[in-house]
Amino acid sequence: MSPRLDAPRTPDAPSAAVPLDHLPTQPVDHLPTQPLGRLPAQPSGHLPGHLPAQPLDFLPPQPLDRIGPVDARALSKQLFARLAVLEEGTHDHAYVRNTLVELNLALVKFAAARFGSRSEPMEDIVQVGTIGLIKAIDRFELTRGVEFPTFAMPTIIGEIKRFFRDTSWSVHVPRRLQELRLDLARAGDALSQRLDRAPTVAELAKELGISPEEVVEGMTASNAYTASSLDAKTEEEDSGSGESTLADRIGYEDHGLTGIEYIASLKPMIASLPPRERHILSLRFVSGMTQSEIGTELGISQMHVSRLLSRTLARLRRGLTLEE
Repeated sequence: MSPRLDAPRTPDAPSAAVPLDHLPTQPVDHLPTQPLGRLPAQPSGHLPGHLPAQPLDFLPPQPLDRIGPVDARALSKQLFARLAVLEEGTHDHAYVRNTLVELNLALVKFAAARFGSRSEPMEDIVQVGTIGLIKAIDRFELTRGVEFPTFAMPTIIGEIKRFFRDTSWSVHVPRRLQELRLDLARAGDALSQRLDRAPTVAELAKELGISPEEVVEGMTASNAYTASSLDAKTEEEDSGSGESTLADRIGYEDHGLTGIEYIASLKPMIASLPPRERHILSLRFVSGMTQSEIGTELGISQMHVSRLLSRTLARLRRGLTLEE
């Protein structure tokens, strides 16, 4: 298991980076693994087939997060040179890699500060930026002659932007519509200043060189960026009037409306029934009488009432089906 990045280090001391030309070399197989700042001086040496490697005692004994930018850049170069000759997956490789992460965390904090106005907690943004820093460390090649901060910043910022793109939207929409939303916002601001009024859909489409249908689609997708909780108080409630929550203002399906439609459709069909069948329907569904009570009322058997009801209801059901 690789050492933790937050492992305790030695007390503060002035930074004293040793020039690379005066650093001794040692075999890769004898890399020190004790905490930084406490490593003893290593004897010089170079095995055939091994690249020269600087010992880690060139690191200052103070905590890495308190090293200045100039020293951090110089130390990062030496650590990247050491990392290049280590086998991936070994304890020494993980130790040097973790040290590089801790040494360059200032880059993440600098990039995260650009997004301080967002609603996401700064701790989450820094954590996502650290993932980008780790990816940059794994992809960086010292032999290309590019400074690591120059190489790492686009990766860190890209990881943070990807985080906002994937998590900030309340409803997931295609990336094309997410980018179209930004284009519409920029074009809308520019046209509003130029025309001194809100632009129309046709003007936005002409400005961006797209169809009005795409503009409407982008505007619709913009509504999915943020969502309000149904339990959130409305502006009227905050001022002392209105409904208590947004859910109280949302309509619901009234099943009674369906019954009204059926009654309106049944009225002419019921009026066309014979008088005795209309009377049986009234006794059964209006007065709430049983079939036996209806038979006694009309002087017929309960079975006869049942057959008349079944035939009448089937007729009415067919009539409703034909109308639908």
